[in-house]
Amino acid sequence: MAVMKKVVLLALAATSASAFAFSPRANVGSSVKTFNGVPPAVGNTFAKTCPSTTVALSASGGEAVAEAEEGSMADTLKTGSYFALWYLFNIGYNIYNKQALNALAFPWTIATIQMITGIFYFVPLWLTGLRKAPKLSVDDLKTLLPIALCHTGVHVGAVIALGAGAVSFAHIVKASEPVVTCGANALLLGEVLPLKVYATLLPIIGGVAIASMKELSFTMLALASAMLSNVSSSLRGVLSKKTMSGKQIGENLDAQNLYAVLTAMSSLILIPMALAVEGTAFIPAFKAAVEAGSFTNKSLSTLLALGGLTYYMYNEVAFLALGKVNPVTHAVGNTIKRVVIIVASVIAFKTPMSTGSIIGSTIAILGTLLYSLAMNSVKK
Repeated sequence: MAVMKKVVLLALAATSASAFAFSPRANVGSSVKTFNGVPPAVGNTFAKTCPSTTVALSASGGEAVAEAEEGSMADTLKTGSYFALWYLFNIGYNIYNKQALNALAFPWTIATIQMITGIFYFVPLWLTGLRKAPKLSVDDLKTLLPIALCHTGVHVGAVIALGAGAVSFAHIVKASEPVVTCGANALLLGEVLPLKVYATLLPIIGGVAIASMKELSFTMLALASAMLSNVSSSLRGVLSKKTMSGKQIGENLDAQNLYAVLTAMSSLILIPMALAVEGTAFIPAFKAAVEAGSFTNKSLSTLLALGGLTYYMYNEVAFLALGKVNPVTHAVGNTIKRVVIIVASVIAFKTPMSTGSIIGSTIAILGTLLYSLAMNSVKK
């Protein structure tokens, strides 16, 4: 009962954000959008302005208005389905990942398996022609290599953090990514933002500090690994701006194909790194887990495969969701997603959260929302 009360309190952090996300104020004009430093594959927005009923009736008749309304409803349902799948795959990934890490304490190897799993999704699409395969030169790959290294750091840092501590704590620390992003942009790009943007960093820093001090499952490894993921994500965005802005790289390299290429490159990077750090000890540990009776070969293999599949799919669907809405709605949706993941993980793993941890995480997550809204107002 006590855990459920705390879950309810944490879920309240998303209530006001959810109301704002789909209110008329949220449907502002769309700007150039990126997802973790990568431009979206689709450019259409969720809010499509239609002529007024009076003008439409006089020009085209009532049937045209009805068709427009039906089209708008279809777009709304499609967008809603993208967000639902985004949340569902994200929740699934965090649960499958944590279960796999609880069974096998080999985060480097598990991160590698998850990254490689994505290859079995996009390569068949390329081979069958369902998606145009990218064409890249050696120079193109050299340009993408630093970004792929950062992409690798984002994933392996997050996996280590999830294995070293609670899922909820890892996502609380991940909420502090805007702080790192502002610092990286200032140091590497010379980007100075308005004071109102920097002011939103204060609740993020304060919230994460409070949550860390009061976190019952706190470990330094979880904190450091989550921050490694934050730094890698911020550097990935900065490097994308510096190396790819206004530059044509290869052919057929839209956002989804770019993510696929980065996945393939990161897989090649992770394989030797995982072997260097953990060797082949994963194999006897896998056999030992099966012999202990907790899993069968099939169930444990399925768990690892589901972790990789949901990891790739939540990123794939995130591109589709981003392409359907304006930046404000996406920022709010991303904030709600983090709350949903924290709540789902607390329920799934019965992770105890102190009152201080709930207060700190709520402050940090709302600070992240304020940062996103302030940044979007600056970009207009």
